[in-house]
Amino acid sequence: MSIFDFAAGTDPTMGESAAVCSRKACRSQASWQLLWNNPKIHTPERRKTWLACGDHREWLQDYLQTRGLWKETVPLEDGRVSGALEQDS
Repeated sequence: MSIFDFAAGTDPTMGESAAVCSRKACRSQASWQLLWNNPKIHTPERRKTWLACGDHREWLQDYLQTRGLWKETVPLEDGRVSGALEQDS
């Protein structure tokens, strides 16, 4: 934990390995994985992952679908993430 975590609004009670929503400025517990890839730079089988809370799942999925990047949305089980995790910016 650093001073920058406090400035970013990170909840100090959440563990370092907590699955946090990828939506910018959201620090809610994630319950969904949005699997995607950019066909311009990734091989077809590669999957990147954004995590989403219940409030932001539709927004993040729509964002990826609009850009032709979305592949599938699956529940996050036991905090296990499949694929490379990315943060929305």
